Amino acid sequence: MGKTIAVIGALDTKGHDYAFIKQEIEKHGHHAFVINTGVLGEPFFDPDIPAEKVAEAGGGSLEELRKKADKSHAMSVMTRGIAVIMKELFLEGKIDAGFSMGGSNGTMIGTSGLQALPVGVPKVMVSTVASGDTKPYVGISDIVMIPSILDVAGVNRISAKIYSNAVGAIVGMLEAEVPPIDTKPLITASMFGNTTTLVNQCKHLLEQKGYEVLVFHATGTGGKTMEYLIGQGYITGVLDITTTELADELVGGVLSAGPTRMDAAAKWALPQVVAPGCLDMVNFWGPATVPEKFKDRLFYYWNDNITLMRTTPEENENLGRILAEKINRSKGEVAVFLPLKGVSELDAPGKEFWWPEADQALFDAIKQYTNPDIPIYELDCNINDPEFADAVTKKLMELIQKESE
Repeated sequence: MGKTIAVIGALDTKGHDYAFIKQEIEKHGHHAFVINTGVLGEPFFDPDIPAEKVAEAGGGSLEELRKKADKSHAMSVMTRGIAVIMKELFLEGKIDAGFSMGGSNGTMIGTSGLQALPVGVPKVMVSTVASGDTKPYVGISDIVMIPSILDVAGVNRISAKIYSNAVGAIVGMLEAEVPPIDTKPLITASMFGNTTTLVNQCKHLLEQKGYEVLVFHATGTGGKTMEYLIGQGYITGVLDITTTELADELVGGVLSAGPTRMDAAAKWALPQVVAPGCLDMVNFWGPATVPEKFKDRLFYYWNDNITLMRTTPEENENLGRILAEKINRSKGEVAVFLPLKGVSELDAPGKEFWWPEADQALFDAIKQYTNPDIPIYELDCNINDPEFADAVTKKLMELIQKESE
């Protein structure tokens, strides 16, 4: 039995392209449920949901958008509207996947609709900006971005192949069968390259005890995604032992997860164990991207595209306060662990970022600002040492057990 793919697009300017997409989807035995987001002209063919409905869902009217002729305002209304409509369609069981195409504006509208679908629901965006910075379009979702190569402006021998491949991709996702997976209690763990050894050890220990561990790379997007999933009610416990995204948010690095990092577990009263993993570093892209004001700082070149900058005692004092304020809001069980011989692989005796005074400023601030009823454990080891992994893992399982009693 065929499934239904929501197809989002401007049928006034790209109608021929979408007619081709609709035909390709139907050729595979599935149904294209077309939503028109075009504002200026009449659609090339009749959609299932007209632009008028999208505008209304976004708090406006198509007539008003046309009269006002303000592209920015129209974008805002249609972007809001398509997100509302896609969420409603999915909750009502009317669609199984989402597909869109466009330039920068079309991509903004299309991905707004696709982001409204839950993780795991197939989503494909054919875009002229797919090879650039896609963070504003993908967000924390699992949208698959496909470069359009040409502008989305007609069907020809090149675009037809791109479009057919894109339809084939989403059809393949729809038809793929997920193998049965044992349902186990879920633990989230934050990880970075410099705490990989730690998290791998913790993951192994937790899996031996019957937990499933979801590891999130602390690259900004990873932290945001972890926060999102915690808020969705999937998670049993949180092993937030790589809190490095706080450093990027404070100092101005490129891998910040925003000001709400570490808020979800506290808000939803989940048992959590926290450590200041990789708070010795701030991230930038290649060396040329480092702001001039930091030129005299200590750097480590992780690879050609990642530059790590050592945090200072002053920055670490602020980071310790921020981390403490975050965990003080916890409504559930929480514990803090401090590795006295370094918070990362690079921050160990004899290594490039080893700076005991900076670490001590971090630890002192955490102890000073953390509520006295929250336990803090100081271990005389590096964060990647087996004894640290064993301690934080045992404590998390203990807190989970305590929460369930």
